[in-house]
Parts: sequence; structure tokens; C-alpha cells
Amino acid sequence: MTTNTQITEDRILILDFGSQYSQLIARRVREAGVYSEMYAFDMSEEDIRAFNPNGIILSGGPESVHEEGSPRAPECVFTLGVPVLGICYGLQTMSEQLGGKVEPGTVHEFGYAAVDVLIRDQLLGDLNDADFGSDSHKLNVWMSHGDKVSAIPAGFQVTASTPSCPFAAVSDEQRRFYGVQFHPEVTHTAKGAELLSNFVHGICGCRNLWNSENIIDLRVEQLREQIGDQKVLLGLSGGVDSSVVAALLHKAIGDQLTCVFVDNGLLRLNEGQQVMDMFAKNMGIRVIRADAENRFLSALAGEVDPEKKRKIIGREFIEVFAEEARKLDGVNFLAQGTIYPDVIESAATKNGKAHVIKSHHNVGGLPEDLAFELVEPIRDLFKDEVRRLGTTLGLPHEMLYRHPFPGPGLGVRILGEVKKEYADILRLADDIFMQELRASGWYDKTAQAFAVFQPVKSVGVVGDGRRYAWVIALRAVETVDFMTARFAHLPYELVDKISTRIMNEIKDVSRVVYDVSSKPPATIEWE
Repeated sequence: MTTNTQITEDRILILDFGSQYSQLIARRVREAGVYSEMYAFDMSEEDIRAFNPNGIILSGGPESVHEEGSPRAPECVFTLGVPVLGICYGLQTMSEQLGGKVEPGTVHEFGYAAVDVLIRDQLLGDLNDADFGSDSHKLNVWMSHGDKVSAIPAGFQVTASTPSCPFAAVSDEQRRFYGVQFHPEVTHTAKGAELLSNFVHGICGCRNLWNSENIIDLRVEQLREQIGDQKVLLGLSGGVDSSVVAALLHKAIGDQLTCVFVDNGLLRLNEGQQVMDMFAKNMGIRVIRADAENRFLSALAGEVDPEKKRKIIGREFIEVFAEEARKLDGVNFLAQGTIYPDVIESAATKNGKAHVIKSHHNVGGLPEDLAFELVEPIRDLFKDEVRRLGTTLGLPHEMLYRHPFPGPGLGVRILGEVKKEYADILRLADDIFMQELRASGWYDKTAQAFAVFQPVKSVGVVGDGRRYAWVIALRAVETVDFMTARFAHLPYELVDKISTRIMNEIKDVSRVVYDVSSKPPATIEWE
């Protein structure tokens, strides 16, 4: 039987050279059942040795190995005696550092490519792409590079190529060094997950230990050790992260947990009651509901600037939460739903290339008299892992896989001044939109969808009468990473049905419009 502490013993280190896909590598490795962590390429030899990896993956990156001062892998990566996989830039710097050659690309190769498998080493194994037939030696992959390897280091062999990229995959099996010019971590590379699995299991010898059941057992053990018989306070929003933290803490420490749910009056239809039903009623968790609708709306009165509205909502949230916290005795710990991408984004490399972290809306900036020790039970997990954990803990699928909802709630989906009348209209319109998306199967095809209240009136005709009422905009987008997005191409019949229902069922709406802007240049949210 596996003990809890063993689930991170088999581990892969990912050194990040700045690729937009780096976090995907870590996620794919974990999906293969192996623990991984990601650090900047300039990680010290001491830290690399202390991490004690079973294998190392060098990520892609935007720079050229020919540029002065361009990043290199620490030399110890190649002397530790563990397997190394270089992806894209990772392959290029490995080639340069081990005596090969990289030439500047005349053409940036971006998109699908079919690679010819020349030698079936341990990395490529018996991978076959169904697109080409069962006896084919071709694989569909995704390329994204400018430079390319022109001469491989001594001891390496070419294992796959394309007409424009002769060294698409290479290996030195004796030293267990492997490199691919394509990106196995993206879904566009059909057999990418299997290739990474070959590396972490077949080559690095890692076991399948990293799974939801084992993570929960480990986390429960760690939480009990950290917290003992002390009390913990959690700000519960009803979102995925705080909900999973609540369920995890409840499993670990039961009644020692108290949740504060701040109802700011800017939630979706019936959301406040749903949170109370799920956690207080069904799970037996102690939840204090702070009904602060009037307070938030009063503070927002007259304000039209989006950034100032966000700051007001954030400030009021902290104050309400702090007031509720002061009513509780003997609380020593504050739990937060920090997740691994937040940790990665806030880490700085030694050469000063820091990633700027977004201003997150979890509980930060509490007054000094509330000095709690932090508990962050999901800070080493990606969002998809948090969702799988929630499923294992018994949280409903609809809640775990619901579209993202901004911290300020409807406050940034009501353009201009926020009023209760506007929020009530928007809640109803948004609910109709969600009902129809779910019924048509489009909810899961879109990454985010919502209604937006427009503070302008438009003339309409209802029956024999004239209606002068508000305008609602619908927004639905398709995206993988939320960095870029295109508007969802919903069927006209569906948009028609949603629009008709909103105008028929909400007398204060006379017109519905559909947002066909993509990101960039537009943002996903309107404010």
C-alpha cells in the first residue's frame, strides 16, 4: 500500500524558458499520474539537487539561442544522471550546450505538421496516429518555432523528421537525453499525452501515484498536522476553489472550520441560497452568511468607473469579512483558495524577469488586528486538478464546471452605475441565457457566457403598446487559455429563442444584442 508521503516521491522537474505552453507540460505530466513542479530556467544547482527529480523537462521559449544572453539550462541538468526531455527551445539549448548546432530559421514554422518516425526509440515507442492508418510511421504534431537544430550533438540519433525540419525528434538513449522540435503538451499533437507518458513512466520509471484519492489522503493528513485542534476561518464565495477548500477542510477537521459567505447582492439568481443549501444544509459545514447587499449598493451609488467599482467592492468585502471574523473567538488560521498558477505567476526569476501577478480577489489585505496563519491546501494544484478533487469529494458537477465568474460579480456586468433594479433585471436575463445554453448543449461548448446590462433605453413594441426599456447584451466565447478568445458561433435559432424569452419574460427589457467581438482587441468581460 502506498503511504501518503510517497505520492510526491516520483517527481518531474520542468524548467521554464518562457513558453506560453509551459504550464501545460506540468498539467500533462500530472494527468499521467506523476507529480511535477515548474521553476524558472535559472534554478540553482543546489535547488535542482534538493528537488531530486526522476527526470527533467526543458520547456519551449520565445527567444533564440543565438541572441546574446539568451537562456541556457543549468549545466548540472546534463550531469545529474537523470533523463532529460527538451521541447522546442529546450531541444535547441540542449543541442547547443552538448556540442550540436542550431541555425536561425528563415521561416517561422507554426501549425500542424506530419512527422516521419525514422527510429522507434523509448520516447516514440509504438506511437501510431489513427489519421495515417495502423501501419503508418507518421504522427500529427504541432510546431511553433523559428530556429531549428542543424547538427545534433555526438551520441545522438535522429528519430523523426519532416521535409522542413530534419531533426524533429532526436535521442541519445545511452545518456537518456531526448528532444522534440514540436509541442507534445498541446492537444493539437494527437499522441502528445502518450509521448509524455512514455517519458515519465517508461524512461524515468515514475509510478502512477498522483491521483485525486491519494492527494486527498495526503492533504487531510497535512492539514491535521498543521492545524491540530485549532480553528480555521475560510471566506467562501461559492466558486470552485473556495468550495473545494471548504470540502477538504471539513473532511480533515470537521467542526473546527467556520466559513464566512459574504452576500454582496451582486451574485447570480438564487446563488446565495444555493451556497447555503450545499454547504450548510447538505454538508453540515458551519457557514455564516453576511447579507451585505444594501451596504455594497450604497457604497457603489453614483460610481461609473469600472476600476473604482472593483476597488469599492474589494474594500467592502474585506471590511465585511473582517467584521464577521472579529465576532469569532479563538480562530488562528485563515484558509485561502490559492492555486498553482497564482504561485507560478508571482514567482520572479533571478535575472529580474518577473511575471506580474494579477490582483486576485481572495482574502488579502486584512486589518493588522486579524493576524492569522495561512492555510492553502490547493496551492500546488492546477484548476483541472482542483475540479477533479472536488468531484472525488462529492461536490456537484454543475458547480465545479460552471463558467468563471468575476470576483466583483455583476458589479462589472452592469455598465456604469450599479443599482439594485439593474442587478435584478440582469439576474433574470442571465438565468434565461444559462437555461437555454444548457438545454441546447452549448453551455459546455463555450468557455464563458453571460449577460451584460446596458444603461441605455431602447424603444420596443409589445402587443399594441410602445415599450421604452433597457438593453441586454449576450456574450459567449470559445477559448482554451482565456488569453485569446473568439465569440461563440451560436446557432441563430438559439440566439432567437434566448432573445425572445428575455423580452417576453422581463418587461423591463426591450432589446437584446449579441456581442460578436473577439479577444483581442476586446476583452472577455465588458468592464
